[in-house]
Amino acid sequence: MDGFDHILNWKLKCGSHPFPGKDGGTCINEAAIVAVGFPYQRVRRVTDMPECFSRPICRLAMQLNDEVTDEERQRLLPFVTRLACADTPEIERERAAFIESLLSRRFTFDRGITLDEGLEVLEGALAIGRQADPLGPETVRPRLDAVRSKAVTPTSISDASLFSKIKKWLTTTKPTESASPL
Repeated sequence: MDGFDHILNWKLKCGSHPFPGKDGGTCINEAAIVAVGFPYQRVRRVTDMPECFSRPICRLAMQLNDEVTDEERQRLLPFVTRLACADTPEIERERAAFIESLLSRRFTFDRGITLDEGLEVLEGALAIGRQADPLGPETVRPRLDAVRSKAVTPTSISDASLFSKIKKWLTTTKPTESASPL
């Protein structure tokens, strides 16, 4: 999988997107749908994913995708072809319990999890149950390129929720104003 992200030439972005731009520009789950051969579709919730995708794994992937920086997000690209691994309800419950137990152990009120910690949890969850059919860059790239060739804008336009926008506003630090004497 080394260099897989460069071969795909796709850019992962925060939030849901009505349609990719010429740079790709979708969330990990939207890219995964195209990578495995489905037509492009917007993903606002995990339930928007086709049935062959593991809900707990896609939920974690969405969380990681939306909570990291633009640069860090690109480290998720090698996972694009691995999310279509839905299994029996028992395995899906086991995956969900595994993810929840590790995230709750690592999450504190002081800090969330790092991307490295999130990727470890994602790898562990992907090791449980059925694995996605292996897809190489030679299969995935033409699928992504076909969608990207239909783009009308240079970059995709995010369909971020109001909550995401408010969260971004509240977490953006402003330079402190110097106090002026009265």
